[in-house]
Amino acid sequence: MKELGKRLRVLRESVGLSQAKLAQEIGSNQSSINRYENGQAAPTVELLRKYADYFDVSMDYIFARCDDPRGKLYENRIMKQSDAPELRDFIEMCFEPGSPMNERLKESLFQMMTEGKK
Repeated sequence: MKELGKRLRVLRESVGLSQAKLAQEIGSNQSSINRYENGQAAPTVELLRKYADYFDVSMDYIFARCDDPRGKLYENRIMKQSDAPELRDFIEMCFEPGSPMNERLKESLFQMMTEGKK
């Protein structure tokens, strides 16, 4: 909680706001802002959203999960060949045996899943 408080303080100080002025802007009170910044209390999710909106930063940034105010960006991981045996087993379980189209469908699905988005 201390890291969260530090991040909230840095955001407020970065734009030169007093605790009282920030409280007024986001619908809180000065004593609550002080407790949040000192790690003595945790703000509600709704109040954290107000911080994020007011300072135009991500929740990842507020929670100190990253140092980029835009937040963490997750990329689609392309499947490696080492993942292929488990994937083939999974695909095999998804189809009913005996259908003449099964092999083509399974192979097409496997190719789509291993190629990923380009």
